[in-house]
Amino acid sequence: MDIQALIREIPDFPKPGILFKDITTLLRDAGGLRYTIDALAEKCEHFAPDFIIGMESRGFIFGAPLAYKLGAGFIPVRKPGKLPAAVHSIQYELEYGMDCLEVHQDALHPPDCRILIVDDLIATGGTAEATAKLVQKSGCQLVGYAFVIELKDLNGRKRLPEAPIVTLVQY
Repeated sequence: MDIQALIREIPDFPKPGILFKDITTLLRDAGGLRYTIDALAEKCEHFAPDFIIGMESRGFIFGAPLAYKLGAGFIPVRKPGKLPAAVHSIQYELEYGMDCLEVHQDALHPPDCRILIVDDLIATGGTAEATAKLVQKSGCQLVGYAFVIELKDLNGRKRLPEAPIVTLVQY
C-alpha cells in the first residue's frame, strides 16, 4: 500500500514556506491506518521492546497500537504538568525556542528494560533526541526508533543517540 498517497500536504502551515505533512487523512483511512501499524510492527518486532515510548501527542496515536501489536507496554512522554506522579524531565531546544518533556519516574525499570521510541514524524530530531536522553537518564536500553515519516533534508537522524531507525515514508 502507498501510505504516502494518504498523507495530505498543506502549504504554508504553520508558517509560510513550510509544506506540512498532515497525517489526519492517513488516520481516517481504516485500511491505511491498519497497514501503517502492521508495517511498523513488522519492521520493529526484531527490537523485542519491553515498552514503546510515544511523545505527545501524535506519538500516542502510533505508539499505543504498536505496543499492543508487539506485546509491549506503552509509556507516554508528555509536556510539563500533564503527568500526576514524580517525573524525570528534560528541556530541549526547538528551532523557535525551548520546550520540555516529562516521563513518570516509575515508568522505566533499568537496566534490562528495552525501549523503542515511536513518533509520527522525524524532522529536525529535537523531540526524539530529548526523549532518547530521558531513556538514557533512566538507565534503560534504547533499542530503536520508529517513525511513519522522515523529512530527510532536515537531517534529524544525525541528532539522535545511536540506535537503529525505522521509517515508512521519506520526503
